[in-house]
Amino acid sequence: MLFSISGLQCDAHPLKSEVMELKDKCAIIVGASSGIGEALARRLAGEGWTLALLARRRPALETIAAEINQRHGEGRALVFEHDVTNYDSVPAALEEAAAALGGLTLLVYSSGVMPDVGITEYNFDKDRQMVEVNLLGMMAWMNAAAPLFERLQGGVIMGIGSVAGDRGRKGQPGYNTSKGAQAIFLESLRNRLFASGVRVITIKPGPVDTALIRGAGNMPFMISAEHAARTIARAIPRESGTVYVPGRWALIMHIIRHIPSFIFRRMDIR
Repeated sequence: MLFSISGLQCDAHPLKSEVMELKDKCAIIVGASSGIGEALARRLAGEGWTLALLARRRPALETIAAEINQRHGEGRALVFEHDVTNYDSVPAALEEAAAALGGLTLLVYSSGVMPDVGITEYNFDKDRQMVEVNLLGMMAWMNAAAPLFERLQGGVIMGIGSVAGDRGRKGQPGYNTSKGAQAIFLESLRNRLFASGVRVITIKPGPVDTALIRGAGNMPFMISAEHAARTIARAIPRESGTVYVPGRWALIMHIIRHIPSFIFRRMDIR
């Protein structure tokens, strides 16, 4: 099998899960070519992490990896082209990336899509795309990584969700559903892996200024991807649960979740 590191072809013998080891500050970031995934990669590299960066858009990954390696040292960021909807390829991709890193501490699933869906539009193809990428892709990666970390009695699994999954709002029903299901799956995984010492973190950002929502108009409390990455990076060493980004969204969403339905449906919350 071949893997590509910053554009170089190298022979690889994937490390089998039976001999995988926990290795400090080694992370796989799935969905690292833009947005929160890219910002988190840059943040972690600056904190001394070695990273396997995965996404479909290879040129974007190579540009990011080259900048990281130039700034923080060659080999700090490794590039792997991967389509998260190719579910059958996930176990091999995990083994390959972990082999290149020499071990693993952290898996981050940051891949996500949100095509524009009008308030009067009902589009199954768009909804299916969001479920396939946001939810099923994450499930494929988590199901591959969970038994590894369980056997190793440690490690961190992190999913980048959204406050959109906390309530069935008028706008983007498919996106809201994918993110709500993400949160339930991650909670179930957290409860299953608790006794093994594996921490499962659900990140729920509010609006973040990325290509995913750019053009959606003025959104409350929007932050930069770099701001989000700082908060997420701080959560990695200590959290095991749900982390709202920024923290004010924990209170906001607590209130929104408890608005009675007969009132909520009349509000213009999208």
